Amino acid sequence: MSVDPLLQPYQLKHLRLKNRLMLTSHEPAYPEDGMPKDRYRAYHVERARAGVALTMTAGSASVARDSPPVFNNILAWKDEVVGWMKQLTDECHDHDCAVMIQLTHLGRRTRWDKGDWLPAVSASHEREPAHRAFPKKVEDWDIARIIQDYADAAERMKAAGLDGVELEAYGHLMDQFWSPLTNDLDAPYGGDLDNRLRFTFDVLRAIRDRVGPEFIVGIRYTADENTVGGLTRQDGLDISHRLKSSGMVDFLNVIRGHIDTDAALTDVIPVQGMRSAPHLDFAGDIRAATNFPTFHAAKIQDVATARHAIATGKLDMVGMTRAHIADPHIVAKIMRGEEHRIRPCVGANYCLDRIYQGGMALCLHNPATGRELEQPHIVPKAERHRRIVIVGAGPAGMEAARVAAERGHDVIVHEAADKPGGQVRLTALTPRRQEMIQLIQWRFDECERMGVNFRFNSFADAETVQADDPCVVIIATGGLPHTEILPAGNDLVVSTWDILSGDARPGSNVLIYDDAGDYAALQAAEKIAATGAKVEVMTRDRSFAPEVMAMSLTPSMRELQKLNTTFTVTWKLDQVRRDGNELLATIGSDYGGATKERRVDQVVVNHGTRPLDDLYFDLRPISTNSGQVDYDAFIHGRPQSVVTNPDGAFQLFRIGDAVAARNTHAAIYDALRLVKVL
Repeated sequence: MSVDPLLQPYQLKHLRLKNRLMLTSHEPAYPEDGMPKDRYRAYHVERARAGVALTMTAGSASVARDSPPVFNNILAWKDEVVGWMKQLTDECHDHDCAVMIQLTHLGRRTRWDKGDWLPAVSASHEREPAHRAFPKKVEDWDIARIIQDYADAAERMKAAGLDGVELEAYGHLMDQFWSPLTNDLDAPYGGDLDNRLRFTFDVLRAIRDRVGPEFIVGIRYTADENTVGGLTRQDGLDISHRLKSSGMVDFLNVIRGHIDTDAALTDVIPVQGMRSAPHLDFAGDIRAATNFPTFHAAKIQDVATARHAIATGKLDMVGMTRAHIADPHIVAKIMRGEEHRIRPCVGANYCLDRIYQGGMALCLHNPATGRELEQPHIVPKAERHRRIVIVGAGPAGMEAARVAAERGHDVIVHEAADKPGGQVRLTALTPRRQEMIQLIQWRFDECERMGVNFRFNSFADAETVQADDPCVVIIATGGLPHTEILPAGNDLVVSTWDILSGDARPGSNVLIYDDAGDYAALQAAEKIAATGAKVEVMTRDRSFAPEVMAMSLTPSMRELQKLNTTFTVTWKLDQVRRDGNELLATIGSDYGGATKERRVDQVVVNHGTRPLDDLYFDLRPISTNSGQVDYDAFIHGRPQSVVTNPDGAFQLFRIGDAVAARNTHAAIYDALRLVKVL
């Protein structure tokens, strides 16, 4: 029997959970037609198979038609959900993993032009800034109908064989009743705290009438909105005691904060560059005050913090949800004594940010997440071993090396720099983004463990590659910043890379022209503005930094607004000329008919990268496939078999930014798809 606190079983009512690790409710946006079909099931089963004790499906499964999903949620108001949830539950149960689901009515946290175009509904007409819908104020018949909807949904989940349900009361209809900021109803559902809680307890009674006293019912709720005029910490303690004493709730899942704006949501679910586990002590205070089963998750991305949460009695079950998106095998690795091999969550939040922009959850670090039907989390061994030479040790090259080594191949990596990392190493120079280097460090450690031969300070040319006698050559040389975008004045500008690397000193009055919309412009702006300089970030887009999604943008904006950075949209840089000791930038517009000038002392251009591909083109004539890729085979996981030059010496491929400027996930995904079948 292990003495590790995380591996101790936990008894929740009649349910024995085999350890203390769980996936808290979250919606990866994998449903099809509102149903958790094969992709959704494979995602949860992968984590169940690897040992997690409880997987909480469906952040915000909708209980009603007038709660239309805004990020592809499960539709728990449909009877057909029962069969799909039963398949998922049965497969997870086969691995001794409990399954629950979060049920909710979104209230005002949706849009009226989704689903059936019904009005959003809330306990007041107050609009939620994030989703922009002005809701209808709830009427008595709405309340009766929605209570029935909750009970129907819970009954469906019991019929599907789930172990329990969790109600959501943070930012959704239930706590829109609770908060004085969003409830201006008259009695019996408005007024004092007891009245504002009445809807919740009416829902709980209706659910219990359907599912009985033994079925597990919990609630994930804000115990402190942490905003002026909202629910206070004392309100949260009072609510916690009322929930416990009702006898209708079996566990509390504690949240601190509010989620009605992007910034507020990011404080509830912190991202890269923000403090880890910021609400853990608060959740522990709730548990100490109530002596009741307490769950919690909020940037608990490392095993040491999770272990501390359990060992000190702050929590009964600890959520490592984004951590399990990065590495579904956390529990298995702990049990094998391989904790050091856990793929770390770097807090990039590519998962959640994509959801809130209408995509499905993907992990910047792990391209197999969400693609369990197509991509392996554990790479199988190859039938025959070959020598694979990789040029470039950025994220694409490092992933190619890792996967090739897992396959059992003899792997050589050439890197011109003295250490691995590529563009990631430049990104990580910004203190708030230094967690990104773990993308590289984890892969480097895995490669070292498997005997990959790294040759640093090696500016490989065609002769160098041929001397290694490879069977396969993979070019992962990345790209270089492209700034030659102007009809006049290209020699007067510097790149964001120049600023971040220190090759160019920041000016005192700086125009940053951001025509890529990614992190580089924001990082350069922050570094320049920190010197006290005047900084303007300009883009021809309708919004600034469109490639940096909502939650990830929050830490940058907080810093840049403190530094009085100006953001200008819908204007573009046309040319730059020198005027004395200053630069005169001519500004135009895609909308036509308007120009203006900016007098500055430095112009910084962010226009992505162009492939560093000379070596690739040098090698094409002596490769068997002339660099050609069979895209159908690439997409569907079959080996590359193109032969255009039978006398060639090796297969040749390029990946990542050596092909075209994309993002880190694309580079890593390229590598996995290609190399897993080599």
